[in-house]
Amino acid sequence: MKVSVIGTGKTGSAVAELLGSKAVCFDSKSKITAKKIKQTDVAIIFVPGEAADEVVDVVLESGIPAVWGTTGYAWPKELPDRVKEKNAKWVIGSNFSLGMNLIRKALNILGKGGDFLKDPEYHIHEVHHVHKKDAPSGTALSWQKWLDRDALISSDRQGDVKGVHNLHLKARNESIYLKHEAHSRKLFAEGAVWTADYLLKNPQIESGVYPFSSIFDQAFSKLL
Repeated sequence: MKVSVIGTGKTGSAVAELLGSKAVCFDSKSKITAKKIKQTDVAIIFVPGEAADEVVDVVLESGIPAVWGTTGYAWPKELPDRVKEKNAKWVIGSNFSLGMNLIRKALNILGKGGDFLKDPEYHIHEVHHVHKKDAPSGTALSWQKWLDRDALISSDRQGDVKGVHNLHLKARNESIYLKHEAHSRKLFAEGAVWTADYLLKNPQIESGVYPFSSIFDQAFSKLL
């Protein structure tokens, strides 16, 4: 597998490091063209939202599969149609943690299972580094969505914490705790590389734009 790594910020650099000689890197100093990236099998893109517009057109022109970790970007409404026209496959995700998607499954169960418990109360607490501006985190809000329950959400900012999310499900006579802690931002690189590999190994996937969660669920269903 030869991979175009577009964007060499913190996560993009981690992707390149993980891939080693399989990576062909592009950043602001090395202009990407459809011809160049078409010489690789798949693209993994971690560029900031303000840089996405010019990259979208180039990747579309190449027609190769693409894994996008760009956030803060308003994706064009016509994008799915344009990707299908190119017979391409794109996966877009704001969090490529494989472990977080296992958490999503667990939260679905804990949300539905609350009906078995007496007076269930849900509390989500998240901790991130002091430079993170949004609170609560997008992931904490996703936890509440995956629970599909009313939940108290609290936030804390400490040092260089990569991300800690906790759920306390308190019932009348028992408590359940669920925790996810990110030790390194490399976990997002691992998930993006796994996704790229999955796209290439499963040619039966139809062309189009997919959220990362749907690709994970497809793979997860094969384990059941």
